[in-house]
Amino acid sequence: MILEIILIVVGLGVVLWGADRFTDGACALARRLKVSELVIGLTVVSLGTSLPEFIVSLMSLLQGSSDMSVGNVMGSNIFNILVIIGVSAIMRGISVDSSLLRRDIPLTLIVSVMLLVFCVTGGMIERWEGLLLVAFFCVYLYVAYRIAMRDRKAATEEVQTEQMPMPKVLLLIVVGIAALVVGGRVLVDNAAAVAREWGISESVIGMTILAGGTSLPELATSVVAARKGSFGLALGNVFGSNIFNIAFVVGLCGSVVPMAVTQITPLDWGMLVGSCILTWLTGWTSRKFGRWEGILLTACYVSYIVWLIVGR
Repeated sequence: MILEIILIVVGLGVVLWGADRFTDGACALARRLKVSELVIGLTVVSLGTSLPEFIVSLMSLLQGSSDMSVGNVMGSNIFNILVIIGVSAIMRGISVDSSLLRRDIPLTLIVSVMLLVFCVTGGMIERWEGLLLVAFFCVYLYVAYRIAMRDRKAATEEVQTEQMPMPKVLLLIVVGIAALVVGGRVLVDNAAAVAREWGISESVIGMTILAGGTSLPELATSVVAARKGSFGLALGNVFGSNIFNIAFVVGLCGSVVPMAVTQITPLDWGMLVGSCILTWLTGWTSRKFGRWEGILLTACYVSYIVWLIVGR
């Protein structure tokens, strides 16, 4: 038990250190490419921080546990929106870019509803449905690419600030991602071991510790980015990761092997879709996520976790 607790602390430290390196590298990349931090957050950062979800979901599917594969993605997405945005907003109010409200949050809601329809109507994700999700992701990447090209075209030759050398930028990103993945894995494995010793069930571990643990890279990256004032990076990371998790991770897994989904409850689906709607409405109302909005989002997640532990 003592060793596991020490490794939990070490894993957390590695994750936070990796998030700091990764954020610096991503911001520097945005400046070098002359694109917004939001675009970098929606693409490079979100794909990098979603690697744990991809690995865990793929391994779960290959081991014959498609419910855990889908459940990990759903739990991670719920955590991403309610906890990451909530904690980031509590630490420092986050301004919401209008393009996020018009495009990225609605796309996150659409792909979440697509997953809901696929799973509820047939009790599984067929191969053609997985391919449709992957096609959605390809279109999303194309849209992000067009936006990036528009940003570069609109960039003016203003006062040139000293830019970080590209080799150092790439090194920070690669080292940061590696630290996030390794530190997150150490933290999740040892937290799950402690939970088992305390008698917590495997299903609750999967929906809480596993889902939250694979989202640690997103949490650390967004919190660090928000603290540094990189709000586009912080929010883009969340919604880009959610789209990646469903459209690419579940889509790719489902297109390879049809996935039966039978153990996801209506409340789980409600939390997945409802969290998107809640952040969308909150963003439109005040155009920012302030401390009170952060408390509301975090409280919703805490209530959900309590229900998982007590009522499931």
